[in-house]
Amino acid sequence: MPLLLTTVWRHGLLAAGCLMALVVNAQTPARAPFEDSLAQRLQACTACHGAQGRAAPDGYYPRIAGKPAGYLYNQLLNFRDGRRHYRLMAQMVDPLTDSYLWEIARHFAALDLPYAAPAPVTVSPADLARGQRLAQQGDAGQRIPACASCHGAALTGMLPHTPGLLGLPRDYLNSQLGAWRTGQRRAHAPDCMAQVAQQLSQSDVSAVSGWLATQAVPADAHPAPRPAAPLPVACGGATPPGGRP
Repeated sequence: MPLLLTTVWRHGLLAAGCLMALVVNAQTPARAPFEDSLAQRLQACTACHGAQGRAAPDGYYPRIAGKPAGYLYNQLLNFRDGRRHYRLMAQMVDPLTDSYLWEIARHFAALDLPYAAPAPVTVSPADLARGQRLAQQGDAGQRIPACASCHGAALTGMLPHTPGLLGLPRDYLNSQLGAWRTGQRRAHAPDCMAQVAQQLSQSDVSAVSGWLATQAVPADAHPAPRPAAPLPVACGGATPPGGRP
């Protein structure tokens, strides 16, 4: 009799456990199946760069959606190969092949999405005037070409390798110009942006970033076609060694 009672007790516990498991499973939503698609694998990118690569709200991670594929590819190479320094990005792209980086670049370049309104920025009238001059005309006396001569007349970028400058937070613009000036950010030689940034004073950097950050992005914010005339300065980043995968 004691053996029979023990057996019944054990069977009762087993049945109760099974019932509890059924209840828990019924209340737990099923996980979405993993789709082996590029969009799902690139969630590692959008976790920082915002939904669909439209920029993070903190202003630190820039928009990558709609940038020229050649530019995005070059930057992925630069992070992987040590010309740009940000450990999180370097660790993410380090094991990836050139072909895979090119696939990532083409994915985000093909996204045609609207821009958010620029965040409020306080800039003095003098800095606005200086920033506009540098962006649209440059300063021949300081050997500074206009931003528009390489980044397009509308400053929305130029195919196939030059990014747009509008729709970027001022803090991000400041940090990148500062990185060019100090050598923390580099490109293939001749490094045209390093040459230009090193001609800018700290007040010039503040002025041009302030003016750019106050400009609304045009409705048709697409990169301009490849220019027929040569750029005002030689840029190795426009034709990286090895070409495209």
